[in-house]
Amino acid sequence: MSTKEGTRPTAPQAPGRRDKPAPVVHKFVELIPSGTKVDFVGMRGRMLVFSWALILASLAFTHFVRGGLRLGIDFAGGTMVHVKFAERTSIGDIRAALSKPELGEVIVQDVGRDSREFQIRLLGGEGGQGATSVAAAIKKGLQEKFGEGTYDVLRVETVGPKVGKDLWWDAFWAVLFATVVMGVYIAFRFEVRFGIGAAIALVHDVLLTLGALGVFQMEFDLTTVAALLTVVGYSVHDTVIVSDRIRENMRKMRRDTLATIMNLSINETLSRTLITSGTAILVTLVLFLFGGSVIHSFAFTLLVGFIVGTYSSIYVASPVVLYLEGRTRARR
Repeated sequence: MSTKEGTRPTAPQAPGRRDKPAPVVHKFVELIPSGTKVDFVGMRGRMLVFSWALILASLAFTHFVRGGLRLGIDFAGGTMVHVKFAERTSIGDIRAALSKPELGEVIVQDVGRDSREFQIRLLGGEGGQGATSVAAAIKKGLQEKFGEGTYDVLRVETVGPKVGKDLWWDAFWAVLFATVVMGVYIAFRFEVRFGIGAAIALVHDVLLTLGALGVFQMEFDLTTVAALLTVVGYSVHDTVIVSDRIRENMRKMRRDTLATIMNLSINETLSRTLITSGTAILVTLVLFLFGGSVIHSFAFTLLVGFIVGTYSSIYVASPVVLYLEGRTRARR
């Protein structure tokens, strides 16, 4: 067999023999290096005090300084008129057109990209014929100021105070029912103490999110309730991940204490938790900044809730489980 200069002849392969391909080495970027040992359990006391102190402070500020949550028409009752102007219009001109004694305080929001679409809200009212006259007064004020044919009425919504009160209680029971069901699910899948910890963590998330809504005076309406229910589901998802790893390590590390197992489990799932929560928070942040004023409160609720839900899975649910473990051992 002839060969070219500078090369070596290759040995003939045995019939039927094939060279095995070299194994492919996959390289992944680790957000949290393996072997990280953060003492989450050791900080549980201080973080619990911080969490509930923040909840009490935010709710007290909302009640005494802000005068309560900024309820939307869904709960407070009132009339909303959605109008679209043919040309760019300033909010100040619209407020001036609706500055009438019979209307009282009118809230005007720019909900468009080019200052042409606005939502005009008047909270309160008795509903029925009273609400019809309010909507007519709003249309008349706009017509006198801007002229006929300069705008189109896209939507008119009216909610009476009694209906708003009923919706408020419906929203309350919906959030409470979702919290209880999620706690029961965790208790059924893992242990009762894990379910109790998850339920307390969900109550913590809802209260802290409500406090943030009150402090920053975000509107609380039915879309905000939908966001709260989403937060409840997301928080349980993160709690399940941590609890599942704790259960796995409890089977492997039978001689170690629950605190040691819990600390290891949280550190092992920390990278996944940060990646999952980080992507969700990033999306909601973009939605909050660029989504427009119509879904401002909805996006804000999700943003705060996702952050708080990630935090509570580590510093609220886990400490409760440890506390219940200590009580069980003390009784024995």
